[in-house]
Amino acid sequence: MSSRDALRVAVEKSLDLVEIAPTAKPPVCKLMDFGKFKYEQAKRDKEARKKQKVMEIKEIKLRPNIEDHDFETKARNAQRFLNDGDKVKVTIMFRGREITHPDLGKELCLRLAEFVKVEANIEREPKLEGRNMIMILAPVRHD
Repeated sequence: MSSRDALRVAVEKSLDLVEIAPTAKPPVCKLMDFGKFKYEQAKRDKEARKKQKVMEIKEIKLRPNIEDHDFETKARNAQRFLNDGDKVKVTIMFRGREITHPDLGKELCLRLAEFVKVEANIEREPKLEGRNMIMILAPVRHD
């Protein structure tokens, strides 16, 4: 139907001509109340936003000479964050002359990555930035 005819019918029925799919060839339009259409669309958008999960970045801070039990506690926390669907930023903080042994920090990062390998992938390899070594772990997607 031509747009002129559709507009005439819409005026006769005291409705609005609403464009539903502007990208289609030819564009799809409907006769309906525009206010009701906007309300329904806002409702759909709100539902979609509710179902969307916001991914956060949680941080785990370690020192190069951390004790085994403390390391396991931090690793379990990282595991929990990953299971909740959040990314984990692992930061190894070097103080004083510890910075002369970056290999210890890298080893610690890889040990943590091995601990959570079922839940996570390494998104960013361990890299020294100033006095900190940073690695980012992303949760594994189970689709």
